[in-house]
Amino acid sequence: MRVFLTGASGFIGGAIARDLAGEHEVLAMSRSERSDARIRELGAEPVRCDLATLAAGDLPACDAVVHCAAFVEPWGTREAAWEINVEGTRRMLEAAQAAGAGRFVHMSTEAVLWRGQDLVDVTEDHPYPASTPYLYAETKAAAERLVRSATSESFETVILRPRFVWGPGDQTLAPEIAEMVAKGAFLWLDGGRARTSTTHVANLVHATRLALERGAGGEIYFVTDGEVRSFREFLPALMAAYGVELGERSLPAAVVRPAAALVEGLWRALRLKSRPPLTRHAVDLMCCDCTLRIDKIEKELGYRPVLSVAEGLARLKADAPS
Repeated sequence: MRVFLTGASGFIGGAIARDLAGEHEVLAMSRSERSDARIRELGAEPVRCDLATLAAGDLPACDAVVHCAAFVEPWGTREAAWEINVEGTRRMLEAAQAAGAGRFVHMSTEAVLWRGQDLVDVTEDHPYPASTPYLYAETKAAAERLVRSATSESFETVILRPRFVWGPGDQTLAPEIAEMVAKGAFLWLDGGRARTSTTHVANLVHATRLALERGAGGEIYFVTDGEVRSFREFLPALMAAYGVELGERSLPAAVVRPAAALVEGLWRALRLKSRPPLTRHAVDLMCCDCTLRIDKIEKELGYRPVLSVAEGLARLKADAPS
């Protein structure tokens, strides 16, 4: 199979590229010489193009597209997030069809359902919220609608929704937590009691292969490790693999959530371009339950996690520099 991939220089896209390159011909979007080198290291072939300027005809002929690139910053303008996550996805769909792709796998997120509320044991038919305060959630939901509407008999689109992706090669989650600890800025909310599903990157790679092989057109699938833990149970074990201790400091979410809203309001009022020291997205993420059911992907695609949480943590610890 000839697969075109976006986001190969990132954590998730890179893991997918490395895995698929062992069996398929993988072409990957690249915007720089540095990205070219990274993509070649993964065993893929770089193709110079960009989500912001992509046009039909810019992609080489391919059998399938895996779209992982996204604007994931917790702070920024709506225009910037919309341009990449929505218009960029629209361009990718058009280019994929022009390139003759028969399948389009879109990497999404459970955040499309989130407006700051608990999500407990939700399934894929859970409705989108009428509105959300988070740019990432809003724009990824709009992208999902585009992807679903594009599916046809000759162009099957499949959406994957992982939650809290972790594992070797993480460029965002663990490094950000480590930076917060180093600055003395990390603290628990409500003692870390909120419960969450998680997705080891190896399990997400496995799910992506299944989606490419047998995912049903127009369908959405949650992808997780099949386990639920509180943040207080999971995060210390995760960060211990990086040699980081999180400590015991905690504040009530009822105090921190309105404080984050005030800080964001001040940043907007002053038109500050820097990222606020406290955001609603980061705070709400740590104090809301988010547990997802994976019955659908298990039943329809035969998905089973290839790594348990305990196994993934043990491997991280074993591979950590001494």
